[in-house]
Amino acid sequence: MAKSFRNARVASVIVPVLFALSPALAEAPADKPDTATIMKEAQLSYPQTRRLDLVEDHFGVKILDPYRWLEADVREDAAVRDWVTAQNGVTQDYLASLPGRSILRKRMEKLYNYGRFSTPTKAGSRYFFAYNSGLQNQSPLFAREGLAGEQRMLIDPNALSKDNATALAEWKPSPDGRYLLYSVQDGGTDWRTLAVIDVESGKTLDDKVEWVKFSNLSWDGEGQGFFYSRFAAPQAGAAFQSLNENQQLYYHRVGTPQAQDRLVYATPDRPKLGHSGEVTDDGRWLVITSASGTDDRQEVTLVALGDGWRDAPIAPRTLIKGLNHSWRLIGARGDRLWFMTDKGASRQRLVTLDAANPRKAPVQVVAERKDTLAGGSLIGDRIILAYLADARTVAELVELDGRPVGDVPLPGVGTAAGFGGKSGDPETFFSFSGFTTPSTIYRYDTATGKTEVFAQPKLAFDPADYVTEQIFYRSKDGTQVPMFLIRRKDIVAAARPAPTLLYGYGGFNISMTPSFSPTRIAWLEQGGALAIANLRGGGEYGKAWHDAGRRENKQNVFDDFISAGEFLIANGITGRDQLAIEGRSNGGLLVGAVVNQRPDLFAAALPGVGVMDMLRFDRFTAGRYWVDDYGYPSKEKDFRLLYGYSPYHNITAGKDYPAILVTTADTDDRVVPGHSFKYAAALQATPIGDKPHLIRIETRAGHGSGKPTDKVIEEFSDMYAFIAHWTGLTVTDPDD
Repeated sequence: MAKSFRNARVASVIVPVLFALSPALAEAPADKPDTATIMKEAQLSYPQTRRLDLVEDHFGVKILDPYRWLEADVREDAAVRDWVTAQNGVTQDYLASLPGRSILRKRMEKLYNYGRFSTPTKAGSRYFFAYNSGLQNQSPLFAREGLAGEQRMLIDPNALSKDNATALAEWKPSPDGRYLLYSVQDGGTDWRTLAVIDVESGKTLDDKVEWVKFSNLSWDGEGQGFFYSRFAAPQAGAAFQSLNENQQLYYHRVGTPQAQDRLVYATPDRPKLGHSGEVTDDGRWLVITSASGTDDRQEVTLVALGDGWRDAPIAPRTLIKGLNHSWRLIGARGDRLWFMTDKGASRQRLVTLDAANPRKAPVQVVAERKDTLAGGSLIGDRIILAYLADARTVAELVELDGRPVGDVPLPGVGTAAGFGGKSGDPETFFSFSGFTTPSTIYRYDTATGKTEVFAQPKLAFDPADYVTEQIFYRSKDGTQVPMFLIRRKDIVAAARPAPTLLYGYGGFNISMTPSFSPTRIAWLEQGGALAIANLRGGGEYGKAWHDAGRRENKQNVFDDFISAGEFLIANGITGRDQLAIEGRSNGGLLVGAVVNQRPDLFAAALPGVGVMDMLRFDRFTAGRYWVDDYGYPSKEKDFRLLYGYSPYHNITAGKDYPAILVTTADTDDRVVPGHSFKYAAALQATPIGDKPHLIRIETRAGHGSGKPTDKVIEEFSDMYAFIAHWTGLTVTDPDD
């Protein structure tokens, strides 16, 4: 099956996939601000933000929302646009005064400047992959004739826009490799436009499919057309804020206009359901997976793709009814379908279903075990299963009936991703990476068990200079929580506290597994420590771990993160004025909430693209999906929980808050930027100490995906210079 899996729980595309010591930091004199600049920090003059006299009654509670006007789309509202310009002006002036900013930016550029491949996808005799030579803003897509043949560029997304903010997003070759279907993402939005290229000629066809979002792309068995999911075209001016409902599954035949696309599946009587289609390798079945939110609970519907199906009436039939359990297709042989499921197994098991007899009960192939089953692929005549063992990948090979063959050899402790391929062809590729080792691409043969390197990067640093440990600490209620800790060897040997960046997420069944980031290496090189906490709410230990950190249990996530910070300080890993925290999306909510609950614990905070208004999150774009993790603001019991930790509503006057740099982007249509706008305005209006409380608003960018390399480097050099300054990290140029 032409698909791939990751060792971690794959992030749903609808999920929202960082005190002050002396402010002067020693470094190159040219990058050091003068004393007058430093002294201005306590007298920052924030832009004036208009306040509304807006009070609403929620179940007898009077709720103030003075900054509601900042929810308007910055592209459509001049007042919001002026506010953004003013805020960015103050923030950039402050960031320009920070020591270390230019050094970090230069170093991040060097660390990013290495060749990197995506895992190849094979179709017919051709191999398709993305390759970035180093500092290209977007990664071009290449095709290779045969494994060792010449490669040629098919698509260069760097030529799609002047500012390099238009990205090549999802792509999928037809089964025979004749065509390549690809999607274009402009300015970071979740909306996609689909196009088709003839691989032989390199010519882009006239096919154009619009208003695609949160969609799988799947070709039919003959490569004549493809299935995709879309929403109705939004009203003018509402594309980046209106709710996403009534998703429909369509079929597009190559060479025809979108107006002729065939509606395959829709549920207008259940508008909150989203639908994703996947065709089995032999082209016999279209497997439609439907879900109402972010919870891993799906219904499964089948459409038979027999002779003449394009012109015959479509007759979907239910295979799995009810949104009760997770069902993830692994592969197919004839009428036999392999699925991962948590039905009867909170950490997942492998079963088969009979497409010809939907009423037949699932047949277990591989039972649940202690480690969490996170992904699988039917490759050749065997199945690769990937497990999470304390957030690290282990993989094994089994026969189609579940009999074990042996472990898939992995090069160490880290994260394996990929394993795409199809039934009947034993060849597959996977990447393997760690916190200090970027992805190496491996070719693996399921028939022989042979592994060989396909592509290995050359680096501007030595991974051997760093130590990665996994430690366990006790949360407030006694739960043991794992945490990765990464430091330079000499820092470990010296056993001295170091400025530390603690990162967390804690939600939506998403696991925090080892992954490589050049920006984090820049932080570690300077002598900072990095901690990644595997908080409840994630998927590291299956359904129970997820359930323990959502809805009425959400406070457990905050307690886990606070306990992680207390552990780092108590054990001398960092000092009380040396701890910074970072989180993005749901992790931005995490950072905002814990800063309100324990402002004394942190020196600096980086809440990125966060969900900050927990009473209105479900009113915009994909926000309505998140009720599975957060609950419903319209229900009194949920409201009282949400109101109790909502970052926007719980900023406490009179407490000394850490330095905070909020980050968002004007085209974020996942977590709309109004969340961060309102939160930043509230921070600046509340007497919470003299440390800076700023917001950095990127233009022509979204929730994260598709962001050009140069914008990533600029953002993280700003963020890490900010926390370096407030944790006392000395920034020096390693090239001097």
